[in-house]
Amino acid sequence: MARDMTLFVDDDGKAYHIYSSEENSTLHISLLTEDYLSPSGRYWRIFVNRFMEAPTMFKKDGKYYMINSGCTGWAPNAGRSAVSESIAGPWTELGNPFKGKDSDISLNSQGTYILKVPGKQDAFIFIGDRWVPDNPVDGTSIWLPVRFSDNRPVIEWIDKWDLGYFGKK
Repeated sequence: MARDMTLFVDDDGKAYHIYSSEENSTLHISLLTEDYLSPSGRYWRIFVNRFMEAPTMFKKDGKYYMINSGCTGWAPNAGRSAVSESIAGPWTELGNPFKGKDSDISLNSQGTYILKVPGKQDAFIFIGDRWVPDNPVDGTSIWLPVRFSDNRPVIEWIDKWDLGYFGKK
C-alpha cells in the first residue's frame, strides 16, 4: 500500500519514495534503484502508529526535515514537522510548522512537495494542495516560502511574494 506520496533525491543522488502505508498508520521511506524506476527492496518504517500522510521532505545543513499532515480525510488539519540526522531516523517531531491565521488547518492545505530553489542557498518552497471535495476541479495549490526559527521550519501566509524573499546568496 502506498498512499499520499512524494519523492526525494538526496545530495548523493540516491532517490527515495516516501509514502503513507499500513492504512495510513505508518510512513515508509523506500530507497529506489539507481535509475529511480523501481524500489530497491530497502525501506524504513517511521512514525509507526502516528497516522500521517502527505509527506514532504527536504534537507538543510545536513539534516533531513519532513512536513506532514495528520489523517482527517478531505478536511485539513494542523501540520506536523520532524527532523533527523539520517533519512532512516530516528526522527524527532517538532510540532506544527504553520503559524498565524489558519495554522490549525495548515493554511487550508496539505503538503505535496518541498521545492529547493535552484541557485539559492537554504531556500525552500512549500507546495500544498487545497482540496474541494464537492468540486475537485476547483482545487488549487499554495506556494509559500519556508523559513527557519530556532532550527524549526516555519510556514506563514504571505499574500504576495517572489524569490527576492530569500535574499541574494
